[in-house]
Amino acid sequence: MNIDKSIKASIPPSGAGCADCEALGSWWFHLRRCAECGHVGCCDESLNHHASSHAELTGHAIIQSYEPGEDWFYDFATDKTFAGPALAEPNSHPHDQSVPGPRARVPRDWIAQLNHANRG
Repeated sequence: MNIDKSIKASIPPSGAGCADCEALGSWWFHLRRCAECGHVGCCDESLNHHASSHAELTGHAIIQSYEPGEDWFYDFATDKTFAGPALAEPNSHPHDQSVPGPRARVPRDWIAQLNHANRG
């Protein structure tokens, strides 16, 4: 895979939260941004694993963390992290957005739900 062609630095992110969780009315733990199309999805520690599902469905294997203060990239195809170029702003969800989020949809037992969903 040519990483340079898989990263489209001028494409903005799809939004402030996981696009798929928003459509479902669900919540997420951490967010990842597709470096090719800007799709924001939830990480594999979240209930729904939308970032990796997006990569499987589209073949877009490169993501960047969409968490404040993090700028690492990850390649699903090689299972490796790496440094990459600056992407179009914004580079993270809003700093005042809760983690997990969004605050209004996070259940009180969110830790137990994540532990249960990520066993195995």
